[in-house]
Amino acid sequence: NNPDPNYDGVVWTEAVKPLGPIAYILKARTTLLRDMGAAMSPFNAFMFIQGLETLNIRMREHSANGQKVAEYLDNHPMVERVAYPGTSSGLAKERSDKYLSNGCGGLLGFEIKGGLEAGKKFINSLEMLYHVANIGDARSLAIHPASTTHSQLNEEELTSAGVSPGYVRLSIGLEHIDDIIADIEQAFSKAE
Repeated sequence: NNPDPNYDGVVWTEAVKPLGPIAYILKARTTLLRDMGAAMSPFNAFMFIQGLETLNIRMREHSANGQKVAEYLDNHPMVERVAYPGTSSGLAKERSDKYLSNGCGGLLGFEIKGGLEAGKKFINSLEMLYHVANIGDARSLAIHPASTTHSQLNEEELTSAGVSPGYVRLSIGLEHIDDIIADIEQAFSKAE
């Protein structure tokens, strides 16, 4: 009977009053499906096992491409900061060297100069990178959380969630690194 902060303070027993006793079932299905997903089918389990067999090979490429993209972004004039263990310094660098000796993966974030509008233009200008809220795909993916996954939050809530207006998250895939960087570069040129 308490407000659910995950759904704008909805009180489930009040929101679905006409449905009465199934309020708890709706809450459980809504939040559990969102947080954990549905049970895996046998075919999906088979595909999952197939993917595990080549995971080590794919992760080497994800990490190599992620490192190169992070280094490229670190030196780009439209980038304020890059969040990637392989290009960090201080304690973060020590920890990445200690715990991520085989590479830091393909997930990284950066702050584009120009804030919300520059972030939107950048994302909408990408041609090869897919604009989806996912990570770890063979394809390179990009998302601008402030205008998509977190767009329902106000400025204070965005800050509390650690999402700044110009933050862009990339999940670098297995494509050739020159193609990835070329797409990012052309998107920067359109976001200026």
